[in-house]
Amino acid sequence: MWPLFFIYSLFCCVFLSLSFSSSFDHHLCSPSEASALFQFKQSFDILDFSPCDTSFPKTVSWNESNDCCTWDGVTCDMLTGHVIGLDLSCSLLNGTIYPNSSLIQLRHLQTLNLAKNYFYPSTIPNDISRLRNLRDLNLSDAYFQGEIPTEISYLSNLVSLDLSVPSYVNGLQFDQRAFEAVLQNLTNLEVLSLFGVNVSSPIPMNFSSSLRYVDLKVTNLEGVLTESLFLLPNLETLYLSNNYLLKGVLPKIHPSSTLLELDISYTGISGELPDSIGTLSSLTRLYLYGCQFSGRIPDSIGNLTQIRYLNFGNNHFTGHIPSTISKLKHLTVLALSSNSFGGEIPNFFSNLRELRYLSLSNCSFIGPFPSPLLSLTQLETLDLSRNSLSGLFPRNASMLQKLAELDLSYNSLNGTIPSWVFSLPLLSSVSLHHNRLSGSFPQSPVNLTNLSTLDLSSNNITLDAGIEITLPSLKVLQLSSCELKDFPHFLRNVKTLLVLDISNNKIRGQIPNWFGGMRWDSLLHLNLSHNSLTRHLQQLHYNSLESLDLKFNFLEGALPSSICNMSSLSLLDLSHNYFSDSVPHCLGSMVGLSVLDLRRNNFTGSLPPFCAQSNSLRTIVMNGNRFEGTVPMSLLKCDGLEVLDVGNNAINDTFPAWLGTLQELQVLILKSNKFHGPISTRLQFGFPVLRIFDLSHNEFGGSLPAEVFENFKGMIKTDDRDKGEIEYMQPQSYSGFSNVMYEVSVRLVIKSQEIQLEKITTIMTTIDLSSNHFEGVIPKTLKDLSSLWLLNLSHNNLKGDIPMELVKLNMLEALDLSWNRLTGKIPQELTRMNFLSFLNLSQNLLVGRIPQGSQFNTFENDSYGGNLDLCGPPLSKKCGTSDPSHVPQPLEEEEDDDESYFFSGFTWESVVIGYSFGLVVGTVMWSLMFKYRKPKWFVEFFDGLMPHKRRRPKKRAQRRRT
Repeated sequence: MWPLFFIYSLFCCVFLSLSFSSSFDHHLCSPSEASALFQFKQSFDILDFSPCDTSFPKTVSWNESNDCCTWDGVTCDMLTGHVIGLDLSCSLLNGTIYPNSSLIQLRHLQTLNLAKNYFYPSTIPNDISRLRNLRDLNLSDAYFQGEIPTEISYLSNLVSLDLSVPSYVNGLQFDQRAFEAVLQNLTNLEVLSLFGVNVSSPIPMNFSSSLRYVDLKVTNLEGVLTESLFLLPNLETLYLSNNYLLKGVLPKIHPSSTLLELDISYTGISGELPDSIGTLSSLTRLYLYGCQFSGRIPDSIGNLTQIRYLNFGNNHFTGHIPSTISKLKHLTVLALSSNSFGGEIPNFFSNLRELRYLSLSNCSFIGPFPSPLLSLTQLETLDLSRNSLSGLFPRNASMLQKLAELDLSYNSLNGTIPSWVFSLPLLSSVSLHHNRLSGSFPQSPVNLTNLSTLDLSSNNITLDAGIEITLPSLKVLQLSSCELKDFPHFLRNVKTLLVLDISNNKIRGQIPNWFGGMRWDSLLHLNLSHNSLTRHLQQLHYNSLESLDLKFNFLEGALPSSICNMSSLSLLDLSHNYFSDSVPHCLGSMVGLSVLDLRRNNFTGSLPPFCAQSNSLRTIVMNGNRFEGTVPMSLLKCDGLEVLDVGNNAINDTFPAWLGTLQELQVLILKSNKFHGPISTRLQFGFPVLRIFDLSHNEFGGSLPAEVFENFKGMIKTDDRDKGEIEYMQPQSYSGFSNVMYEVSVRLVIKSQEIQLEKITTIMTTIDLSSNHFEGVIPKTLKDLSSLWLLNLSHNNLKGDIPMELVKLNMLEALDLSWNRLTGKIPQELTRMNFLSFLNLSQNLLVGRIPQGSQFNTFENDSYGGNLDLCGPPLSKKCGTSDPSHVPQPLEEEEDDDESYFFSGFTWESVVIGYSFGLVVGTVMWSLMFKYRKPKWFVEFFDGLMPHKRRRPKKRAQRRRT
């Protein structure tokens, strides 16, 4: 028996050995499919980055000597050896997939996943339809471009189709017919994900009844929702968010036991939320954020007993929050922010024991802090900001041991900050700014290892330097507009700061040495503005800074050279100090600098060479210093420059017409300098988007060329006012911190008052050429600047009539033509300027009746003073009457111009000197006459002069009569 068993066992081992050897030598994968795969591999490079958390280059392991069924990402049918699955997602592939790709030879493929690679620029090949066995196709986030072929609808076996594109890529488009064909022909489709694909068509009426998962977010769907979507028998997930062209009301919702997730956020769907929403008994997630819903939240919401995530934020819901919400025992996220509920925050939220996130911000709630919320032991985020909560800050919240984020900002809470706020172990963010909190902070030792953000700004609190504060993870500290009198001493032990804002406090004296010597290698934003800092600015060693704000202090002396070492600096605001000496030239050459504001200091010398090494500067404000020299030509390299303000200096230059080549320049202020000469148009006069043009108080002369105003395209038309949409010039924020930003501000003369505009609106279009030596007539081309808001041509030597064409400036609010030599009548057509609220035509040579009607009925005497030949209201002089004491004003004549010019040079000093000289000469001449008895040469000289003197007045009088 045993010998037979031994022989049988030996035979089996030999057979298995031979079988194993045979299988090792024979590849299961067919040679043609292996060749197709290897050819596909060779058409791509390997990237050194990936959007995936975990990724590796799967094709690197592919080797022709090995069976392709053993290659990474390849799956074979173990009976036939055909390749039925290819998963190369997150494989770092870089290259282009061309038509007739070898991939199409894998006719037995059932699964194809190429997601999260970089196939730009590739289109989805039409011949993908040959892969008729495909059940799962995933080409998402792979940078495919162009039209999705209709042929994809031929893949009738598809169960899952994912063509999603990254939100920041405008890649794939779906033709409407192709889109509808996919929905109608792919009857087995269960998963459809087209996130970010540009469909741009009405939402289809027919969907495959087999669909379980539908993601059509950010697809530009249009039209209204229909009931058909809510009638799909197997539907579990429906995502339609970020389709702003979806309008109408929510259709009737039929009871569903399958729908688990519904997201229609950021759509135009409006109306009231129907009671039928409560029939979705299995719903676990409901997102209606950013829609247009109004009315009350129905009580039926309490029937969604399986709900975990509920977001109704940023709508127009009113009334009281229904108490039935307290039945939602599984709720973990509740967001009702930015609605109009009002009243006090109800107490029933304390029943939601699993709640982790609660946002009731910006809902007009009043009353005291809702103490029952402090019993929610699972709460991680509590946001009650931007309401009108009042009374004392709650004294005890020891049960909130899991709380990580607390935001009670923009309320009216008072009292001191209780110690529990700084004793919760997991707390990472505290925002209590803009309340009425007082007293010293902290009131007991603080040791929060997780706290990264602390914002107590705009309260009446002080710092208690005697209490130990340990914040090893602190990244953002904002204590602006408090009652600080010194730099926070606990910062000596903080090494992780990203943002430090202690602006608008009562800190006096020099910046302490310990502060200037800190080595904050990660500090991005430092704001010490609006304090009383004095003396020289020390050498700073914050080389990672992106913004440095020291405005409104008393700092003096030269700028330290260390500023130029801040290679990442994007915003530098040193305005309203007493800095002096010349500006380091390196400031104009800093590679990343976007905003340079040095206004209202005592800087001297020439302007630095801006954009010498980069073109990143967008805003340059040097107003109110003592700069001399010329405007540097290096500004031509500042391609993105939007604001240039060098007003109130001593710059001596001609008009820099070459600035007109800057395509983004919106604000140009050269006022109060020593600019001179004409506005030359020899170079092509550009300024295509200029909206504020201020050359006032200079020495410009010559005529106003008509072509100057023809090129101001940015003043020709804006629809903002018609739409009621008054926007501001885009503020510049930095590193994602919305509270770290720079607002462009300028000083303009508006309605005879110099006003500081802290923000510049997009409708603020102004031209101020006042107080120069411009001559000639007012160009009629001004009429084309239809969005012009302010026009000031006063204090010049302009002549001729007021052009009636100015009536086309139908947005004009202020018009100042005073102190010129304008003649003729005031055009009646100007009364049709409906926005005109300020008019100054004084000190001209205007004649006739003052027009009446519309805005002209509101102007008073000051608008017309000094025009002695004007009559009618509001002046007391009636038309048709004459004043015997009034000498009519001379009309425009060259002879009178010369005479007035001659006499305009006389002052009391010149009169006294001339009188004395004439008295001496007259006495001598009289003595000679008396002695020599009327010399002939003397008599002939005066006989030649006197007739001319007698005739001239008659000639002038005759001219006046004609």
